[in-house]
Amino acid sequence: MLQGKLWPIVLLALLVVLGLSVFTVHERERAIKLQLGEIKRSDYKPGLYFKIPIIQDVRKFDTRIQTLDSAPELYLTSEKKNVLVDSFVKWRIQDVERFYTATGGSVVRASARLGQVVRKGLKDEFGKRTIQEVISGERAKIMDILTVSTDEVAEDFGIDIVDVRVKRIDLPPDISSSVYRRMAAERQRVAREFRSRGHEEAKRIRARAEREREVILAEADRDAQTLRGQGDGTATNTYAQAFGQDLEFFTLYRSLNAYKATFTDRSDILLLKPDSQFFRYFNDATGGQ
Repeated sequence: MLQGKLWPIVLLALLVVLGLSVFTVHERERAIKLQLGEIKRSDYKPGLYFKIPIIQDVRKFDTRIQTLDSAPELYLTSEKKNVLVDSFVKWRIQDVERFYTATGGSVVRASARLGQVVRKGLKDEFGKRTIQEVISGERAKIMDILTVSTDEVAEDFGIDIVDVRVKRIDLPPDISSSVYRRMAAERQRVAREFRSRGHEEAKRIRARAEREREVILAEADRDAQTLRGQGDGTATNTYAQAFGQDLEFFTLYRSLNAYKATFTDRSDILLLKPDSQFFRYFNDATGGQ
């Protein structure tokens, strides 16, 4: 009767022991087996494994890429000017045994040591360069150098550095305003220079256009005078040939043109003798013949 009651207890104990003896390693994990604090195995691949309860312990570590986002810090450039740098590091555990030995398996401790390495690298690289170089000219080069140098140090921790990035570089508030004023003054100087060049070029263009205009007008007037003279000569020759055929008609035509040119307004007054030659076609249709 007593033995029948012990079976469930024994079965439960076996299940507990079995549960404490079995562990799994996932694709995103790496594991090490410790026996009384000593590493016994660290080459586990994803799968199901066994351990001795109480005597052996298993530590698992996430091997996915992690981010160390540091708070912005001040660094001196070669000009002894402070710049505020905001950076981050992408890293992951590469050698789990070395990582455990170097950091005790603490991600916080590993992040702190990485932060020290990155800060030292930033201090060294920024100290070699001017503000202009770190902001625009050699920013990408600095990040490449930091990635390589940090990876060399982090290898001792069993860590692989994926990337080191500088998110932004700002000037401290106490010098930003003076730098912006200098930049604005420089831009204004350049603008004035371009504006002056533009005015000078505009004057040259206007002068050249005015000269070309005068030349064109002079040539046009010369050509017009030439054409007008040729037209007048042709007209005179035509009139001479036409009127030479009938002298009386020519005299009448000239008189009518004279009347038309003289009396252009109702208020025009001309004092002449009535028998003057000028009015001969008024008194006689034949012109006094």
